Amino acid sequence: MKIIAYLKPTCGWSMGVRAIMKKYDLEYEDRDIINNADQYAEMVEKSGQPLSPCVEIDGHMLADVSGEEVEAYMLEQKLVTANSVTPEAPTNASCTDEEHEAMRSKTIRFF
Repeated sequence: MKIIAYLKPTCGWSMGVRAIMKKYDLEYEDRDIINNADQYAEMVEKSGQPLSPCVEIDGHMLADVSGEEVEAYMLEQKLVTANSVTPEAPTNASCTDEEHEAMRSKTIRFF
């Protein structure tokens, strides 16, 4: 399975997607859309919209999704088998105020 995740370095939604990838021990490409304009542009082109996270699984784009939604898709498509592993981060949570502030002060914005 080829997975490309278009994520922010520090974001509740993005950390939720990463937690699902770890829960199922999945290999994936973690593409930084905040500090890399080309990655952001590729995400927008492929997903048809500017919101993140976006996760492409074997060519199927899940746009503006939570980790919970990514997990539900993979279970529905039988790409993974349900397990009892507890994710290391909330899988359906927005960024905290502290995460938003960190992104404003330490990252380059392209949008």
